[in-house]
Amino acid sequence: MPWTRKDLLGLEPLSAEELRLVLDQVKAFKEVSTRSVKKVPALRGRTVVLCFLEPSTRTRASFELAAKRLSADILQVQPASSSLLKGESVVDTARNIEAMQVDAVVLRHNSSGIPVRVAQAIRPSVINAGDGSHEHPTQGLVDLFTILEKKGRIEGLNVLIVGDVLHSRVARSDFWGLSKLGAKVTFCGPPPLVPAAFEGFGARIATRLEDVLPEADVVIALRIQKERMEEQMIPSFRSYARLYGIDEAKLARAKPDVLIMHPGPVNRGVELAPEVADGPRSVILDQVTNGIAVRMAALFLTISAQEPAASSKPAAQTAAVSL
Repeated sequence: MPWTRKDLLGLEPLSAEELRLVLDQVKAFKEVSTRSVKKVPALRGRTVVLCFLEPSTRTRASFELAAKRLSADILQVQPASSSLLKGESVVDTARNIEAMQVDAVVLRHNSSGIPVRVAQAIRPSVINAGDGSHEHPTQGLVDLFTILEKKGRIEGLNVLIVGDVLHSRVARSDFWGLSKLGAKVTFCGPPPLVPAAFEGFGARIATRLEDVLPEADVVIALRIQKERMEEQMIPSFRSYARLYGIDEAKLARAKPDVLIMHPGPVNRGVELAPEVADGPRSVILDQVTNGIAVRMAALFLTISAQEPAASSKPAAQTAAVSL
């Protein structure tokens, strides 16, 4: 099936077929980063706007590298020097950017739903780089691709997501992607940070790490997002680390081939002990590496979907010509 969406706003709306199509495209683009000249002309002459209205290091850098490796031109919108400080709305800012004949806007915002509103208001592609506690679709795709790459499959795996699920947009994107592709997802953490509502969507909820860690094929640790908490939801980092932090002693109960993942940034000694974050079962740096290929695929597919001819041929075929 061809890719037909001009925007990538979340993984919840995507079908399993669409997810597989994106992952196939990621595999094709990852090869580009192994070349001595890490650049292809797939988006030559196109313009990508990076509009990060919330702090970011890995996501922003990987989107910038992705656009450059596709030969696109890049425009950076800095919140400290933008008209948003003068009271202009995000939608009005986006419309003014659209008037400059750009092709895609990569948008991060601290309020859930803003990328959807912007996508409805402008013609260029909009890629959600994280909105509030809603979704972070490209990080979800990074996690899916890394698991598929390391395990060879997603269907039937037990994936344990540990930590601050309540405030995590990554947890939501991971859940939608993993469940659509046949994985069994368990959320684990302190009761205030693990919403029971996810049980209604098919996730399992656990509050004792020792009960669920032994059966996990993959563990995704989440950062404790103190900046999003309006009240004290855990007694202390020390108490959280004692109960839910992954260290070597807890890993002794896990499967020998369990994968340890984290979307970053890692609070060492809280979510993961340093020896686990840097250990042989950790694939955190593989996630960072895969982030570039994932964002290349997201930019290529969404921008290509704007072309009438794109719907008449499979996206993988279109990419093969461009590569």
